[in-house]
Amino acid sequence: MKYYVYVLAGACSFGLLSTFVKKAYESGFHVGEVVGSQILFGLIMLWLMAFVTAKSAREGSATHLFRVTPRQVLPLMLVGTSSGLTGIFYYAALQYVSASFAILLLFQFTWIGIVLEAVIDRKRPSKEKLIALIFLFIGIIMASGYLKGNLEAPSWLGVGLGLLSALTYAVFIAMSGRVAKQVAPITRSAVMQTGSFLIVMLIFPPHFLWNGSLHESLLPWALLLALFGVVIPPLFFAIGVPRIGGGMATIMSAAELPTAVVMSFVVLNESVNGLQWIGVIVTMLGIALPELLKRRKRQHQLQVE
Repeated sequence: MKYYVYVLAGACSFGLLSTFVKKAYESGFHVGEVVGSQILFGLIMLWLMAFVTAKSAREGSATHLFRVTPRQVLPLMLVGTSSGLTGIFYYAALQYVSASFAILLLFQFTWIGIVLEAVIDRKRPSKEKLIALIFLFIGIIMASGYLKGNLEAPSWLGVGLGLLSALTYAVFIAMSGRVAKQVAPITRSAVMQTGSFLIVMLIFPPHFLWNGSLHESLLPWALLLALFGVVIPPLFFAIGVPRIGGGMATIMSAAELPTAVVMSFVVLNESVNGLQWIGVIVTMLGIALPELLKRRKRQHQLQVE
């Protein structure tokens, strides 16, 4: 059960990001400064945690878990690039489409992730996952606010960026639990986010380091985004995804949507109508449904025996 909680907490952390990004944009910063500073400070936090944890483990017998071989580094960094690209595409999409529509586009990762797992493992999704997806589709569309009408025609550039963020996010979730599973989660996360850092710095050179942005008001947003976007989700996913599987992790990750809706209502003072709140409830039901069905099935088998 605790591994489900890890994945759920990681997803909720991701749900906070759109609010922080919107606030950073209101302060006058652009996507390159936001995503670049986020990944830089997040990477520093992760490596500090990795070194401290590895040092404390030297006195025990688990030291080998914190070692990474050269053959493991490249695959981990490649997985990390998908995380970096997700941030770039999603944050860029927020500049062209509304937050509610951007989150709807990002949440296409739910069905993409199930398809990816089916292709990689060469097996059909379970009945529980398919039923959960139906609830998630309904809940996500309702909670996004897209059904309330009177929306402007979305930017096709924003739509494309949002869908790309969904694809890269699904790849990250699917692959994060398959690479170097024997390495300690904190070390895996640090190496993966190193790959994320390199791809982000390649696309957006760190001009914020010398143009004075950090001395204005970028630093607080960078630290918040680093903690909740770079440190907590990859670390918690690295702990939980190998235990519960990529398909179930994809379903649990839908908790990001209700979190984003609640944050936009409380912090950004955006109007959230009754249909959206119903969508949040339906989404949460979709998240819990697979586990509830599994428990019901186990209880039925015990009664039969």
